Amino acid sequence: MSADVTTPSVRGETPAAPPRPGPGAPRAYRFPAFETRVLPNGLRVTVAPVPAFPVVTTLAVIEAGAARDPRDEEGLARLVTGALTEGTRNMDALALATRLEMLGTTLDTGADWDSAIAQLTALSSRIDDAMAVLAEVLRQPAFPESELERLRAERLADLAQLQAEPRGLADVFFTRLLYEPASRFARLAGGDERSVARLTQERVQAFHAECFRPDATSLMIVGDIDVEHAVQLATQHFGDWSGAAAPIAEPSTRQRHPEPRVHLVHKAGAPQSEVRVGHVAIPRLHEDYFPVVVMNAILGGLFSSRLNLNLREEHAYTYGAHSAFDWRRGASPFEISTAVETAVTADALREIVHEFGRIREAPVSDAELSLAISYLVGVFPIRFETTAEVAGGLANLEIFNLPATYFDTYRDRVAAVTADDVLRVARAHLDPSRLQVVVVGDAEAIREPVAALALGPISVYEPTDDDVVIPA
Repeated sequence: MSADVTTPSVRGETPAAPPRPGPGAPRAYRFPAFETRVLPNGLRVTVAPVPAFPVVTTLAVIEAGAARDPRDEEGLARLVTGALTEGTRNMDALALATRLEMLGTTLDTGADWDSAIAQLTALSSRIDDAMAVLAEVLRQPAFPESELERLRAERLADLAQLQAEPRGLADVFFTRLLYEPASRFARLAGGDERSVARLTQERVQAFHAECFRPDATSLMIVGDIDVEHAVQLATQHFGDWSGAAAPIAEPSTRQRHPEPRVHLVHKAGAPQSEVRVGHVAIPRLHEDYFPVVVMNAILGGLFSSRLNLNLREEHAYTYGAHSAFDWRRGASPFEISTAVETAVTADALREIVHEFGRIREAPVSDAELSLAISYLVGVFPIRFETTAEVAGGLANLEIFNLPATYFDTYRDRVAAVTADDVLRVARAHLDPSRLQVVVVGDAEAIREPVAALALGPISVYEPTDDDVVIPA
């Protein structure tokens, strides 16, 4: 028999599988080098030359997020940024769309809590024309009444859907009940039915005039372009922009209820319960950010997290359970979310609270820590594979005032987190004495078993209620 012929296995025996390859050391990674210049009018220009592809992304970040909405005019920031794409003083919506199509690009706009953005990516050979379009959109929007009316109607339709859909309803009530009523964070970023009705064309124009100013704007220019060319283009199209933005007043981040409470939103006959559990936590710019990120990955941020393994794999209560910090400049909310059958709502809540407390009681295992760190370190470079993703990363530096070395030190700082660090930040920043529970489901079916958990006083709401408590 030839020596290179494999001898067949004995009948009934399975050949031993070869050993699995072990993980290799993470490859070295360096975020693209960048440089920041400030124009005389206060506009900041950050340029990252990335010549791998013949495209350039230009991302404008403006201090005009939803946190700046005036009281009773919630949704104004998002309406303004949404309407930026509906025409300028020189181009109506169709002409603007045609211009963008000829440039081979699209214009993306939006607003989160801390900032507004406008972004486009074009071939480097057309970056001058693309920058001209972006400047016109930011500086000279038309805000036609017909388009504002359409955008308001779309928002009202979204709100109607939220009222009917348990997942959205749970998010609405968790937002409303987490922060004190005076806080902007206690009201929806996109506004509600009453506030959206107040958003007139005059208010849209006034918000734009107040907030869209050069000293409140940063340009991220990333791609096949050098620093001097990028700064020259920014100067050409934005250098004569004038005016100063109004000062920023950060919203209150005080939690509405300082003690544990349970809030049931009644959906008669609901077969499932949407569950939200959490409290106000820490701001994005906090010295414990890195150990908190690792801690959350272990608790509920990964598929192999404790919450998911418990509720999904061990008990089969849900298809998935997740935890996250919704990072903001101010104290950010920490939230655990899942959906379960009505019959196991109280059981799932018991396990959630158990895992919430367990991670505060003893150090996590070496295997859990290693898995979380390996994942966070491994996926980090994948987050910045395109010019748009690099521009988004640079925008985060501006929005949260992060150091210029943040990306180059990220993986080392994650890898340096220890089990003791995880335990310390869990005890410091996960607080069972302030835990708020929101459940959208059949309150009549779940109230008694939930009350037996003794998680705090129970209030019951109708989906259409604002802050009206139904008597027990």
